[in-house]
Amino acid sequence: MENSILMGAALAAPAGLNAFVPLLVLGLADRISTSFELGRPYDFLSSTAGIVIILTLLTIEIVVDKIPRADHLNDLIHSAIRPAAGAFVLMAAVNDGGELNPVIAMIFGLLIAGAVHWYKTTSRPAITIETKGIGNPFVSMVEDMIATIVSILAVIVPVVGALSVIAAGFLLRKSYQWALTGLKPRG
Repeated sequence: MENSILMGAALAAPAGLNAFVPLLVLGLADRISTSFELGRPYDFLSSTAGIVIILTLLTIEIVVDKIPRADHLNDLIHSAIRPAAGAFVLMAAVNDGGELNPVIAMIFGLLIAGAVHWYKTTSRPAITIETKGIGNPFVSMVEDMIATIVSILAVIVPVVGALSVIAAGFLLRKSYQWALTGLKPRG
């Protein structure tokens, strides 16, 4: 019971950084694991069409998020997509168990992913300005790494995945601080 809630919450958090990483991890887990199964309507994520669509959107997200100023437009567009992805993965995780009302799961997923997305979108413009864009690819790679590791841990070991969200938050904050101070051009 608690594992599916922990897994869903731990998947919702990285959705605030990159909407498509947790969706892909969830779809692949359903596709390749016999111990994990997505119920309807969430099983679309593990279909061939679902995986191709997610991979296409993930590729676009990864590339655009590395380009200074384009990443801000990308964040604006994803202001609805990332929280929605957080709601979706939390709802998918608790779908079969009935331990959490779907509306409550949706709200929690929206709030978790929305909070992470808000932190990202309010922090990144300062990095662009202070580093003249040099810091953007660095912090974007850190965000992608965090989203990937937390998502994988959430599915494999939900308790560890949930705890890793806390560590990931500190790592994200440190990477933003380092980008603002360590990558700032001189002169």
